[in-house]
Amino acid sequence: MTKVLQRFGMERAKSVDSTLPTNYKVSKDQCPKTKSKKAEMSKVPYASEVGSLMYAMVCTRANIGYAVKVVRQYMSNPRREHWTIVKWILQYLRGPSSMCLRFSSGKPKLEDSTDSNISVDVDTSRSTSGYVMTYVGGDVSWKSRLQKFVTLSTMEAEYMAHVKAEKEVI
Repeated sequence: MTKVLQRFGMERAKSVDSTLPTNYKVSKDQCPKTKSKKAEMSKVPYASEVGSLMYAMVCTRANIGYAVKVVRQYMSNPRREHWTIVKWILQYLRGPSSMCLRFSSGKPKLEDSTDSNISVDVDTSRSTSGYVMTYVGGDVSWKSRLQKFVTLSTMEAEYMAHVKAEKEVI
């Protein structure tokens, strides 16, 4: 991760405690529409940075999965607000890197945890579902995705997340 931070000039950036800034709002409406704004953003290595974040997410840092999902939606037409969030994620990765996958020596047991976030997508009003499967204390499977349907309550969003997780267990 140190090489990625150096490559994008973030090796001395102040670290932050969360993967996304509080109360962030990103939307397709924010994407540049004029040629000059698009040309300005074409000089920014947005796709390269998001690609590096995706690699880190898949290989070692599953905890940034949701944040990477948020920024990768705008790879074809990013705006400064999207770029700011990418920088924020890099600042998060600048923090302590002592996290790792660990399996305990306890009884072999598969556990699942689920969560949802209602109407998180500003453009479609869809909720996000997420789950993590843990085996002997180590994460073995996880997913965070927009739900296919617009849910009308927190309970319905949570139920949809739980159903997805149970399908993965089966």
